[in-house]
Amino acid sequence: QVQLVESGGGLVQVGDSLRLSCAASGRSMSTYGMAWFRQVPGKEREFVASIDWSDDTTYYADAVKGRFTISRDGTKNTVYLQMNSLEFEDTALYSCAADFLGRGSSYSSRYEFWGQGTQVTVSS
Repeated sequence: QVQLVESGGGLVQVGDSLRLSCAASGRSMSTYGMAWFRQVPGKEREFVASIDWSDDTTYYADAVKGRFTISRDGTKNTVYLQMNSLEFEDTALYSCAADFLGRGSSYSSRYEFWGQGTQVTVSS
C-alpha cells in the first residue's frame, strides 16, 4: 500500500505561484509513475501533469503547459507541482496519484493510489 498526503494549497491571487507537495509513505515512489489531477464540484476529474517512473519524462495538460512543472525527489519520497502564473480557472481540489510502473498516463483509472487532495483557490 502507498499512502499519499498532499500539502501546499491555499488562497492566492491571479498571477501568483504555489508549490504543491505529495509525500508518499508505505513504499518507495521510485517504481511508481506519479500524477496530479484536479477537480471542481460538478465537473469531471481533470489530468494536470504526470511523470514516468522509468526516466522521469513529464507530461502536461494543454491548459497548464508552460506554467506548471511536475518533479520528484526520491530522497524525500515526494512529488511536487510548481504552479506559476496561476489563473482563476486553476481553482480546484488537487490530488496526487500513484501508478505502479506507470509511464505517465493521463487516465485517472490507471492510478491505484490517491491522496485526499489539497485545495487551490485563485481569486481574480
